Amino acid sequence: GLGRLAACFMDSLASESLPGNGITLRYKYGFFKQKIVDGNQVELPDQWLRLGNVWEVRKPKHAVDIPFWGHVEIEKDDKTGKLTYLHKDAEYVRAVPYDMPMVGRGTEITNTLRLWDSEASDRLPSNKDFHQYIIELDEITQNVYPDDSTEKGKYLRLKQQYFFVSAGLQAIIKAHLRTYDSLDSFGEKTAIQLNDTHPVLAIPELMRLLMDEHGYEWDHAWQIVTQTMGFTNHTVLSEALERWSIQQMKTLLPRIYMIIVEIDHRFKDFVYGQTHDRDFVNRVQIIRDNQVHMAHLAIVGSHSINGVAQLHSQILIDDLFRDFYQLWPEKFNNKTNGVTHRRWLTYSNPQLHEMLVDTIGDDYVYEPHQLEKLLDFVDNEDLQQRFMNIKRERKQILIDYIEKECGISVPLDSIIDTQAKRLHAYKRQLLNALHIMYLIKKIKKDPSFTMQHQTFIFSAKAAPSYVFAKKVIKLINNISEMVENDERLSQFIKVVFIPNYSVSIAEILLNASDVSEQISTAGKEASGTGNMKFMMNGAITLGTYDGANVEIDSLVGPHDDIIFGLRVEDIKHLIYNGYNVWDELEKNPDLKEVVDSLIDGTWANGDIEEFRVIYDELMFKNDEYLLVADFEAYRKAQEEVQRRYADSKGWARTMLVNIAKSGFFSSDRTIQQYATDIWDIKPLKS
Repeated sequence: GLGRLAACFMDSLASESLPGNGITLRYKYGFFKQKIVDGNQVELPDQWLRLGNVWEVRKPKHAVDIPFWGHVEIEKDDKTGKLTYLHKDAEYVRAVPYDMPMVGRGTEITNTLRLWDSEASDRLPSNKDFHQYIIELDEITQNVYPDDSTEKGKYLRLKQQYFFVSAGLQAIIKAHLRTYDSLDSFGEKTAIQLNDTHPVLAIPELMRLLMDEHGYEWDHAWQIVTQTMGFTNHTVLSEALERWSIQQMKTLLPRIYMIIVEIDHRFKDFVYGQTHDRDFVNRVQIIRDNQVHMAHLAIVGSHSINGVAQLHSQILIDDLFRDFYQLWPEKFNNKTNGVTHRRWLTYSNPQLHEMLVDTIGDDYVYEPHQLEKLLDFVDNEDLQQRFMNIKRERKQILIDYIEKECGISVPLDSIIDTQAKRLHAYKRQLLNALHIMYLIKKIKKDPSFTMQHQTFIFSAKAAPSYVFAKKVIKLINNISEMVENDERLSQFIKVVFIPNYSVSIAEILLNASDVSEQISTAGKEASGTGNMKFMMNGAITLGTYDGANVEIDSLVGPHDDIIFGLRVEDIKHLIYNGYNVWDELEKNPDLKEVVDSLIDGTWANGDIEEFRVIYDELMFKNDEYLLVADFEAYRKAQEEVQRRYADSKGWARTMLVNIAKSGFFSSDRTIQQYATDIWDIKPLKS
């Protein structure tokens, strides 16, 4: 998610001629390749570098050393009283950069994505076996998101985060000093955007470099740091707001921990001076309950804090960071995410691009708001027919792919209803599955049942250690198998799980889909970007009032999307009044039958334990993500899909309206807002 968003941002930076570079790790393996065996997810290594990468250039002369472990000794100058901090017995790892050009469309400006690889330093550790040293340094850039359920895994993640921010900052400082005589103007000339909490160690690390390496006093260094840093929050999920144990931080990064302690101390003094409220101070402090709260550190050390959709940013202000907003309301702002329309429309759907050029010209490629010109043609029946023919062609490509990869035949006149995103409880793939199970029971019970054929497509990876999510994948595949083996069910529905979701698969799905499933629990999805990509290709949003769905709804209106379910304020009211999932199910016997079927063997060839973990997650966590509470609204929304699809001209018109309004969700607009409101940068002239 964050990586794909960053790729869109890099495209827009270059295409808008804005000077902006990316910093990341050069992972040897991707997340994983997903294979489905007997309905279960199996993870295989994703060796994306096995054939090399012709776009990257190794830059060994720009390599830097990164210190870990050891301890800090403090020396005091007897004459001046100045303290010097010496990192003793540190274990150094060499960070070697690989640069990739980031080229935009229609511009001569080229930016850089710098990927850091870990290699052995010339300063080899004296207290560690060499082979063990090599194994441990290799691990730093081995895998993206290593399993952090173990102590070793937590240390590795912390190592990764410090490694790339320290390397990146050292390189940025060297670049600055090639042009300017000192770092006094660093905050004025440099903007660093912290993308979620993973790079937040950049705040204390820049303090370390300014003070320990370049001789700055605390107050001057802090002024430079806060002028430089901006922080983007990407989640409201508590488990995703990183917290590191004091023990881990002080052991692995002793000097960084000392600086964080001092930042926290000074911040608490400031807050108490402002509020005279000890409870308030306790809520916002950076170090609390033996943990370092990275989001708090990010807010304290940045001049700008933004969410990534209007609703998300409001939740940050009202709930998640309410206390910080009281301290610094001027820091908070919204920057609704966007995606590069040049990749997700122009490139991936060439027939649609050709239709748009013939109808409104090609200005939209550079100025995506020009897509609104299409509104003048949405009632044109010839254009509607041309678009539906394109959609049909793209459906055929998808159908052929499904036949080849999954062995499932999908009729061409089927409604293509797609939910493609990471598998997580809050994204509610299970709600989609429960509705399909409800439909199956209804079809089997009612001989007179009929509906327009609908194909429910899922594509998602579950984190390797996320048992619940992996069981949902198994459930979807078992449902699919049941439908395939039942002639009557196949007359009305198909269920397809496409494995190994990727950019290439996404391009096929986006072009072909009629319905875009965006059904997360309201208030849980910060923004989402899949919703935008589907919209650009004409798919109609079937979604909750969550993330960027809110802005899609405000743009197209209720006639051209289908929004359902509880809103954030409804959920607060429901929880406050004592929501009980058992009571809710008693009110809906049909849904109760579906839920109970999870543990009666219906979907597992008689095995009553196969999906017990799903049942327990739903019932014994009191329907944490409110699937039962939203089920009836979702069922009616699916009925509305059926009703609207029956009006072929109306459906075509709605799809064209969605395309016309999708220009707002170009990452060009997002990047322009960052550039103007946060970074204070302007386009370069070629």
